[in-house]
Parts: sequence; C-alpha cells; structure tokens
Amino acid sequence: MAFADIVLKNANLITMDHSCPTGQMVALTGNRITAVGNSSDSVHFTGPGTRVIDCAGKTLTPGFNDAHCHIFSLMRKQLTLDLSASVVKSIADIKRLLNQKAQNTPSGEWINGSDYSDFHLAEKRHPTRWDLDEVAPDHPVILSHRSLHACVLNSRALALAGINIATPEPPGGSIRRDINTGEPDGVLFDMLGYIRYRVMPPLAEEALTRGFTDVNHLFLSLGITSLQDATVTNDFKRWQIYRRFIDKGLLKSRIYLMTGMDNTDAFRNAGLKFRTGDDSLRMGGLKIVLGEATGQLFPAQPDLNRIVLEAHRQGCQVAIHTVEPETIEAALIAYENALLSHPSAHRHRLEHCAESTPPLFERIKKLQAVVSMQPPFLYYSGERYLVQVKPDNLRWLYRVKSFLEAGIKVAGGSDNPVVPNNPLVGIQSAVLRQTERGNTIAPEERVSPLDALALYTTGAAYASYDENVKGSITPGKLADLVLLSDDPTRVPAETIGQIRVLLTIIGGEIVWET
Repeated sequence: MAFADIVLKNANLITMDHSCPTGQMVALTGNRITAVGNSSDSVHFTGPGTRVIDCAGKTLTPGFNDAHCHIFSLMRKQLTLDLSASVVKSIADIKRLLNQKAQNTPSGEWINGSDYSDFHLAEKRHPTRWDLDEVAPDHPVILSHRSLHACVLNSRALALAGINIATPEPPGGSIRRDINTGEPDGVLFDMLGYIRYRVMPPLAEEALTRGFTDVNHLFLSLGITSLQDATVTNDFKRWQIYRRFIDKGLLKSRIYLMTGMDNTDAFRNAGLKFRTGDDSLRMGGLKIVLGEATGQLFPAQPDLNRIVLEAHRQGCQVAIHTVEPETIEAALIAYENALLSHPSAHRHRLEHCAESTPPLFERIKKLQAVVSMQPPFLYYSGERYLVQVKPDNLRWLYRVKSFLEAGIKVAGGSDNPVVPNNPLVGIQSAVLRQTERGNTIAPEERVSPLDALALYTTGAAYASYDENVKGSITPGKLADLVLLSDDPTRVPAETIGQIRVLLTIIGGEIVWET
C-alpha cells in the first residue's frame, strides 16, 4: 500500500457520498483522494514523508463550488469606490464620496463606483447624470447597480459612449430618458457590459494582479475551491488572462468559464469547445441573458429558439438567465423546442429561476433542466422582494425544496458581486429562508442543512458535468476539501453563516490555513 502525501485524521467527515456518508480520515496522494475511513486506518497511509493533520474533531467537507458568479465584476468592485448600502444611505452620500474621489483623480480618468442600490437610498431612485456632473464634471463617471443590470453615467461618460438624444435603443438594453426633453438621464439598463468592455479602457496589468490577488484570497478564505463564471461577455482574451494568472499561481480555485454568443467563434477558432481545457480552467456552456428591459423579450422567442437549437445540436450546454415567469417560460419553450427537434441527453440550465409558478414548475420537472439558484438572495434581497414581488408570487420564489423533492438537480451560487459569495451564508439562507431583518419568505421551501450543503457540492458539480471528479469526498476524486470550525448540520441554523473556514485544500495542496 502506497503512503499518502497528506492524511487528515480525527475529523468529522461529511463526505456527500451516499455509499460512505461519514468517516474520520482522508488520505490524499498527489491531487486525488486515495482513501476514506476511520482514524485508526490512518496508520496504513502514513509514511516518513506524509503530512499528518489532526483535525481535532472539526468538520471536513468537500470544497465549496459557487455555481454562478462573475469574477471580473468582483475584481472591478474590489478596485472601485464602494457605494453599497452599508456605506451610503443617500444620493447626497454618493455625491460626497465622488467629490472626494474626483479631487484625488487626474482630470479625464474614469471614476468607478459600484454596488449602489436605489431601493436602499433615502431618495428611492437611481442617481442621474446631473447628480454626478455636479461633483465630477471633469471625469467620466460610471456607477454600477448592485444587480449589475443597471448603471449610471455622467455627461462626460455618455459622450465617450456616443450616447445622446438621437441614440436609438440598443438591442436588449434601454436608455432612460427625461420625460419632457427625451435627453438620456444617464441611467442605462442591461448595458453595463457594453460600457465596460467597449467604452472603458481595460484593466491594466497592475490592476489585474491586485484584483486576482484579492479575489483569490477571498475565495480560499471562504473554502471556495471551484467557481462557475456565468458572465456573458467572457471572451477568448479573458480566457487567456485566466490562464496566465492560474499559471502564475495567483488564482487557485478552479474555473468553469461560460461565454456568450458573440464570442463563440473566437473560442472555436482557438480549438476550445464545450468542456475542453483542464481541471483548473475549463470551457463552460453558452450563457444567454434573457431580459425584458425594453418591455419586449430579448432575444425574441424565434431567435432564442434558433440559438438554443444550434448549441444543443453541437452538444453544448446552454445556461439562460431567467428571473420573471415570462423569461422562465421563454427559456422552457426554447429548450422544449430543441429537444423536440433533436432528442438527446442534456444539462441545460435555468440561471436564477426566481419565480417558478406551478405550471412552469411542472414543465421544468418534465424537462429535467438544471436549476442554478442563489439562496443568499433571500437574505440580502429579501426585504426588497417583500415590497416589490407580488404577494401571490412570493410562495413561488426560489423553490429549493420543491425542486429537490421533484428530483430536479439544483446548484447553489451567489451571483457575486451581486451579493457576497460566502457559501455558508447561502446554506443558512436555504435552511432558514430569512431576510436580513428576520422576515421569512415561503418557509415551506426550507431544506435541511445537508440538502443545503449539497447545493454547493454535489449539485454544483453536476451542473458543470463534474460529478465524477468533484462534489464529494470519494476515493479517486480531486482532493478539494474544506475544514470547518463547526458542523453546519448540527449547529443552530441561525449560526451556520458564522462558521469559519480553518483549512482549504485544492488538488492536494493546502492553499489556506488559519
């Protein structure tokens, strides 16, 4: 019997492997798990070069997998002016911070602010170009909404973007205008990606290095060993950037990179098809943002059907952004049409799938689409849901339990930076379904802590076709593990989010240790 490189013993194992759900010892050799057993078994795997870690009864789980996030947006947020609800309470606060930033920024350089929330501002509205012009007229300014589906530009930024009174509405986006003059007021919907990647200068190498260093530290400290980047603007250049920083060792967590229709040819020309790559960086599916910013579905249903069918025929996974019942139904129509035209196995995804009414639920069940859901939205955005979602629809919001009981695969994510990406807060949210103020949304959809943990382990692994290499502590799988200060299945549910990560292991390498 070969000796292991690392042996973790005296652990409280939650393996997420139904054939061996518990244990006390894990042996790791190279980048793989080689054995799971009792602490007494550790002697069989321990040699002169083995590092033995006594877990002292602490809980060991599979590494966490965030099934829906936006890594570059998070980096930009880390590098920009923080306008979140914990920092600003009003538009006056935003203007004060912008004015301070403008005084210390060379004229003509972009000023970026992120994470503002009109719902949490005293004025209950978005800032406008004129608000921003008052305090930073000599700089192009962009503020991104916490949802990433809206942004605000000042006059100088609008000019650089070529947006004026004569600019037509862009496909899939919307330019808000003054009701009397028709002049753009600076608020843009579903145009943030265009502004960031077609108008603003790209992040400089120094900023990229700082950004990757910061987010890498964050991910590892939270036990996140894999991430699924669901950004529609991911292109081949970004793939190359990820590859470079992974090879430098500045990004340890594994990446499953989705892309949008505009970028598929470039990937194909580079020889990258769906699921190609390696364990550290792999090509994910086709991401489609389905929205109604203009009051009409975009892409229109015939176009959506065509795009989905083409990807489906090529064996590519499709992941469609769906929130309202109308967009969920449109995605289902496209998936149903593709399967009718070309019957075959699939793991097409519904990203968010927020309001699944009973008729939609039955169609999702029949289709067996993967639901990629964000339980922490219930905590961080729950108070807004209670105000803005129709009362009759609250019971259909993020129906985790119903989906699981129907045999539907559910993956857990954060949509970070929309909300923080601590998986333990997501697990707590799935268990309690409580808002920040302690109000409860659809308590009948609560799940057990073990089922909630599965969202971020086995469920997320299935969503990216990785169930054979990730998601459980099973011999032969990748040695991605997290040691926790407490057992999330045993502590009071309201304290799950406070559990600390003590140790993070990726591919048999200890990458985080307190």
